[in-house]
Amino acid sequence: MYTFELRKAQSVSDAAAILAQTAGKPLAGGQTLIAAMKFRLAQPGTLVDLSGIAELKGIRREGDTIVIGAMTTHAEVAASDVVKTAIPALASLAAVIGDRQVRNMGTIGGSIANNDPAACYPAGALGLNATIVTNKRQLSAEAFFKGMYQTDLAADELITALKFPIPRKAAYEKFRNPASRFALVGVFVAETQQGVRVAVTGAAGSVFRSKPLEDALAKNFTADAAKAVKIESSGLNNDLHASPEYRAHLIPVLAARAVTKCG
Repeated sequence: MYTFELRKAQSVSDAAAILAQTAGKPLAGGQTLIAAMKFRLAQPGTLVDLSGIAELKGIRREGDTIVIGAMTTHAEVAASDVVKTAIPALASLAAVIGDRQVRNMGTIGGSIANNDPAACYPAGALGLNATIVTNKRQLSAEAFFKGMYQTDLAADELITALKFPIPRKAAYEKFRNPASRFALVGVFVAETQQGVRVAVTGAAGSVFRSKPLEDALAKNFTADAAKAVKIESSGLNNDLHASPEYRAHLIPVLAARAVTKCG
């Protein structure tokens, strides 16, 4: 690990100011960033610790929306009665992230900001058409995720909260990598006020929506309709864990399981 300076921010504005002055990196749960630094894959000169900023934590319901602070841990989302009552699929998603340490240290804001190609939360955010709130603006999930480890965040911009519209029904299914517990493929299916949304993670360089599945389920919201969809393998990930063809096969299979979960 390279040397770095650790500075603890007292507020969101304080954190943004430090980032602007130092070109540093925000430190949330550290489950990805610290590991990257240990392997010398990242070399931030300054880390801005966000753990002391109370306004970044917490879960609440505002009308037909669940608002989750960026520094809320995966374990807190999984255990939240507010989330389990309104969007049980989101609580279930949080409960299958990593292992116990990751769930107790990792944060929803950190996961969304990192946009790992195999992370679970991006699928939940895109599938539910979440709004990402920063210290400067509000972005739709569609506009936020740009590509592998890429988002629309500026260098001095921080995620402060996520707003999840409550769907009519939703479910998440993932096929886990047995070692990392990341998703070889994860599929989030939601029937919303605006229609059916299907978001896929782990299969490509970044989370994406599956229009073939959305079109099929809009006509017939059944597991059989999902299983009948053929997904093209071109552009999907190819690695030692799974081929593009296998991932293409998994997407409708997992979508069908998610639809069954929806009831």
